[in-house]
Amino acid sequence: MRNIDQNGPLACILAYDGLCTFEFGICVEVFGRKRPELDVDWYRFAVIAREKGPFAMDGGLMVQASHDLEMGEEADLIIVPGWPSPDAPVDPAVIGLLQRAVARGAMVASICSGVFVLAEAGLLAGRRATTHWRYTDAFHRRFPEITLEPDVLYVDEGQVLTSAGSAAGLDLCLHIVRRRFGVEVANSVARRLVLPAHREGGQAQFVPKPVARSGGGDLSGLMDRVRRQLDQEWTVTRMAGEAGFSLRTLIRRFKDGTGQSPLAWLTAERVAYARELLETTDFNVEQIAQLSGLNTPETLRHHFRKQVGIAPLAYRAAFGSGGQPLKHRLETGADL
Repeated sequence: MRNIDQNGPLACILAYDGLCTFEFGICVEVFGRKRPELDVDWYRFAVIAREKGPFAMDGGLMVQASHDLEMGEEADLIIVPGWPSPDAPVDPAVIGLLQRAVARGAMVASICSGVFVLAEAGLLAGRRATTHWRYTDAFHRRFPEITLEPDVLYVDEGQVLTSAGSAAGLDLCLHIVRRRFGVEVANSVARRLVLPAHREGGQAQFVPKPVARSGGGDLSGLMDRVRRQLDQEWTVTRMAGEAGFSLRTLIRRFKDGTGQSPLAWLTAERVAYARELLETTDFNVEQIAQLSGLNTPETLRHHFRKQVGIAPLAYRAAFGSGGQPLKHRLETGADL
């Protein structure tokens, strides 16, 4: 096993007074833990600030920075884990650090209200961004020229990434791990966190009601069975029968629980599995279409391009090959 503490990329998390406790904890949990079970040069980790603190966190906790901002000049990744309020001033030293990081090719990310810091630094000009839904009006007022995607979990614009609030920050952090180390490492981290391996950034931040069990039917159990047998034929009638619902109840429960129809949810699950197979296997497009239940290469290409934005083989070229970092050839959308 290699010594993973010496050679890995450096992840720096910004600390400040009024630090968002949950968002900060997300960053520590994903990037700050040692992971001897992974045969990769895992992240080196540092908490950085203009001064070392201590800083007050939500809930009466305190944190002290391990390094000053100079450490951020070496960082491969800098994360702003929220910000006290949309109108809170940003230290010019922090703005300069973030601008220099992007200029030298490092990655900068924000969770929740941290997007205001990235916008103040001018890093979102010409880029899309997102934040927690409660901050969208304030963001539009302050930065009307920036394209804000108000309903998604996270937005990846290459070097600059933003996420919605709270748990969406976990999705973004796992996405960053996925980009750096590939799907198998990201899945391993997700399992340790007891989280789904991957949620699309474009998913909605919230749905009207959570998925629940009730009244003689089992929607969550049905969803698990379908995921295990995606290569089988799943009609709405079959799903309703296996869940113990009428057709009308099944459709309503899916809409309430996922924001989608049963068939739209099924297609999304099949595309997600096809993505995993493209990343981790050498199966050809025809084999992947069969295994995912999309059946034909044409159907796979249609739904894959619609949901992911590029063709399957272009996706494999970017995310495959043993989990190499993302190559930003995706902007062309060309088949490879």
